[in-house]
Amino acid sequence: MNLREVIRVALRALARNKMRTILTMLGIIIGVGAVICTVAIGQGASAQVQNQIQSLGTNMIMVFSGSVNTSGVRMGSQATKTLVVDDAQAILKSVPDVVAVSPAVFNQAQVVAGNQNWFTRIQGVSPDFLQIRNWPVSAGSSFTQRDVDVAADVCLIGNTVAQQLFNDEDPVGQVIRVKNLPFRVLGRLETKGQSAVGQDQDDLLIMPYTTVQKKLSGITWLQAIFLSASSQQAMQPAQDAISALLRQRHHLRPGEDDDFMIRSPNEFAQAAAASSLVMTALLAAIASISLLVGGIGIMNIMLVSVTERTREIGVRMAVGATEEDVQRQFLSEALVLSSIGGLIGIALGTVGSVMVTRVLQWNTRVSPVAVVVATLFSAGVGIAFGYYPARKAARLDPIEALRYE
Repeated sequence: MNLREVIRVALRALARNKMRTILTMLGIIIGVGAVICTVAIGQGASAQVQNQIQSLGTNMIMVFSGSVNTSGVRMGSQATKTLVVDDAQAILKSVPDVVAVSPAVFNQAQVVAGNQNWFTRIQGVSPDFLQIRNWPVSAGSSFTQRDVDVAADVCLIGNTVAQQLFNDEDPVGQVIRVKNLPFRVLGRLETKGQSAVGQDQDDLLIMPYTTVQKKLSGITWLQAIFLSASSQQAMQPAQDAISALLRQRHHLRPGEDDDFMIRSPNEFAQAAAASSLVMTALLAAIASISLLVGGIGIMNIMLVSVTERTREIGVRMAVGATEEDVQRQFLSEALVLSSIGGLIGIALGTVGSVMVTRVLQWNTRVSPVAVVVATLFSAGVGIAFGYYPARKAARLDPIEALRYE
C-alpha cells in the first residue's frame, strides 16, 4: 500500500473505537498543550525583562562613586568624592568606544505645585543623558548646555510626577517649587514604566547637574557618570578602558581598591536571561512528563489492539501481506494517533497562552521553535511507543493468528 492508503486504513481502524482513541490522545494533547503554554509563559517573561532592561538605555555604562576605607571602617557605595566632571570629559575624549557622556548627581525632595505636592527623586544630568537613556521628551523641550553652564532653574518632569501634581493639565511652562526654589518645567518625559527591579522610572525630575550640585545638594563632586558605548561589542572594551583611565586619574596604586564602580544593564540582562532559561526549561521538562505518559498510553492501547485484531492480522498475511506491511500499518496508526493529538495540543496550548495573557495579565509569547519541537516530539512519541506493538503484530504466526478466537 502507498502512504495515502496506509493513513486511510489507519484512520479507519482508529475510528472503530472513537472513545478509546480520544482518551488515548488525551495524554498527548495535554502534554503538547502544556509544553506550548509553559514555554510561552517563560518566553513572555523573558521578553518583558529584556524590554525593561532595554528601557534603561542604549549600550549604557554607569560609573558610580565607590566605597572608602577609613581606619578599617568601610563605608558604603557612593561614599567617595573623587568622581568629578573632569573625569567625565576625560572619558569622552580618551575612550574612542564612548560616544556620549553625562555627569550625574542625585537628590530627593518634596515637590510642590499649587496645592499639590509629591516626594520624588531628582537627577541632575547633562542634555546628553536623554540620548544615553534613549528617553525622548513627549511634550515641550529639553534643557540645553547653556542651562547647565548657568545652573538654570529648569527641569523635565516624569509622567508619574506630572500626574500627581497636575493631573490631566499640561505641565509644560508651569512653575514648581523644590526645596522652596522655583523651577520652570520645560518638558514632559515620555513614559518609561517600571524598571527590571520594579522601580517606577517615571517618578522623577531631571535638571541640569550643576543646578542640583549648587542649589540642592551643595556638592562639587559627582555621584555617577552615565555613558553610551558605540555598540554592544564595544561595551566591555569601553569598561576596561574607563577603569584604567579612572585609576590613573585618581592616582590609585597597583593592588589598591577602585574608588568607583562600573556597572552595565547587560549584567542584569545576562542574569535575567540565564534565570529565565532555567525556569523555562524546568517548566517544559515537567510538562513533557505528560507526553511520556501519553506515549505509554499509546503503547498500551496498541498492544490491546494487536490482541483484538490477531485474527485480522492472520487473514492479511494469508492473502499476501508481508511482515513489513503489518508493521507499517500498526506503526502508522500510532503515528497518526500521536500526530492528531499533537496538532490539537498545539491549538490548545496557543489558546491557553492567549487566555493566560487576558485573564492573568501575564505576557506570553508562543515560540515557533516550541511548536515545531512539540510537533516532532509528539510524532516521535508515536513512533517510539508504537514500534514494539507493531513489531509484535508483524511477528505473529499466520496459522496461529487464523486460529485465534
